[in-house]
Amino acid sequence: MPESIIISMQNKCVYFFVVFAYWDGKQERIVLTVCTQQIVVKTKGRDDIVDITDRVAEKVSESGIENGCVTVFVNGATASVTTVEFEPGMVADLKKLFETLVPEDGKYKHNTAWGDGNGYAHVRAALFKPEVTVPFCAGRMLLGTWQQIALLDFDNRQRNRSVILQIIGE
Repeated sequence: MPESIIISMQNKCVYFFVVFAYWDGKQERIVLTVCTQQIVVKTKGRDDIVDITDRVAEKVSESGIENGCVTVFVNGATASVTTVEFEPGMVADLKKLFETLVPEDGKYKHNTAWGDGNGYAHVRAALFKPEVTVPFCAGRMLLGTWQQIALLDFDNRQRNRSVILQIIGE
């Protein structure tokens, strides 16, 4: 059980100082930091897939947190975030998968209700989810050799997508 918790905020980061008391009388102080950042990504829509790995890595580095996890979250109902091997063949394969599973020209109740023609985009985003969490150690994300973080924009128009990064660690 923590003996004390002190909270402070600096540079868009919240620092939690926790002092743990152990039965033998020794104490260890742990500083847990929660840092929230945002990146904006201009997309083309219509299954645009954008590699955002370097931008996420930059924000993790800027946070000053050495070890922890970063959650990458897109706050939109027609976009998703995933990890892939970001290369032209995989991008083409993903786009083919999207159209096979959820065809753009399908009949969607959303289109009937709202008339915006992007019912397929909402269904695709629901399948792929809005976030991924990546661990990092010594300030470096622990992605596989061929693994990148990708933003998937399914909407039927260009967008400026807001991607929220929640960086947590010590």
